[in-house]
Amino acid sequence: MATSEEVFEKVRETLVDALGVDDDEVTPEATLIGDLGAESIDFLDIIFRLEKNFDIKIPRGELFPENLAAADSGFVEDGVVTDKGIAELRARMPHADVDSFADDPKVENIQELFTVNMICKFLESKVNE
Repeated sequence: MATSEEVFEKVRETLVDALGVDDDEVTPEATLIGDLGAESIDFLDIIFRLEKNFDIKIPRGELFPENLAAADSGFVEDGVVTDKGIAELRARMPHADVDSFADDPKVENIQELFTVNMICKFLESKVNE
């Protein structure tokens, strides 16, 4: 059973290696894209490294859901995630702070869901199953 601190330290090491950021930049509230400069291609590398560092398998789309904001998903209308989309986010990302996002559900704000803390919560649920 891993403690929250142990999970955070491993996630920090993983993100420092994957993104070339400094330790002190990786805080629980830091967003992967906005604060740590991750790009979509980095997400695959991060998942690969997390699988290796935690000795787990992360199914495709489980940590970073795909196509939630696609035009044909039915979850977006006029650049805003619909109530149905918010419900889908809650279902697919129980480890993310969807409530904060729901306050201003513009599509471009979806990236704010991907925080260091979100990754830690996801991994804690995986490694402590």
